[in-house]
Amino acid sequence: MLDQSQIDAFNRDGVIVVPDVLPGDVLAAVRAEYAGLLDTLYAGWHREGRVPAPEGRDFQDKLLTSYKAGCDWFQPMDISLPGDEITPDTPFHFGPAVFDMITCARLLDLVECLIGPEITSTPIQHVRLKPPVGDLHKDEIRAHVGGTDWHQDRGVAHEEADATTMVTVWLAISDATVENGCLQAIPGTPRMYPHCPKTQTAIADGVLDVGKAQALPVKAGGAVIFHPLTPHASLDNLSKQFRWSFDIRYNVTGQPTGRAHFPDFVARSRAQPETELRDWRAWHSMWEHARARLSGQAHIPIHRWDASSPSCA
Repeated sequence: MLDQSQIDAFNRDGVIVVPDVLPGDVLAAVRAEYAGLLDTLYAGWHREGRVPAPEGRDFQDKLLTSYKAGCDWFQPMDISLPGDEITPDTPFHFGPAVFDMITCARLLDLVECLIGPEITSTPIQHVRLKPPVGDLHKDEIRAHVGGTDWHQDRGVAHEEADATTMVTVWLAISDATVENGCLQAIPGTPRMYPHCPKTQTAIADGVLDVGKAQALPVKAGGAVIFHPLTPHASLDNLSKQFRWSFDIRYNVTGQPTGRAHFPDFVARSRAQPETELRDWRAWHSMWEHARARLSGQAHIPIHRWDASSPSCA
């Protein structure tokens, strides 16, 4: 559980770093699940002649080799559907280890300290596997793979969730350091900043004092927890290795999630524990149904900003 000083710091600064959130067995299971997933993807690309033989290559080497070859492991590994076109066979990953991570009791204990005991897992969630900056494709624009520009999580959700009580939990699967591109944030009184379409949707130029930014390193298994109005971004990955994390969100049950077209679920309920989702297969099925429902539909914007805003001039 968070102590009062941590809760006070979150309420004051809008961000806290909490070490040792994920138990070792949960962390190991996530790594193993993704290693198996990548083995399957890589073997298929090898059969197609796109990548060299897998023998002697570890997880990181397979990631980098396939990325350089133009093979997309991101969407097949992501725990969400994309924000643009969705087809009947758009890949995603919803497995037991990731579900156990999202519903981990210690993690939910921390969230409960901040938003209360009725907790919904929102569908705004992603895996982030960041290659060294020198290995990024020149045309890489995905924030989940390359650098993440300054933004607020409330600013990149639908406006209907502006009053929702919500937190973002950024979970480190590998150590996040200043060298390999850990997060940075600007603590302070929360307020909404205007965002503009850039390479990514990001806070408008000139409205942030980035000189107040604080780096947020955290070891594997630890977490950075954000208020949805806290401005944050990532540093460049200047190391030789991938930096691996997940970002997931929780809100008070019954309030809008900011992605009504994607499925959410009750992760914890002290009042009605029978409503909690406890089967990862049901979670997977919810996203399969969402994919079938959304396939072929017009693109649903994932935020409310456009270039016509005076802040973007």
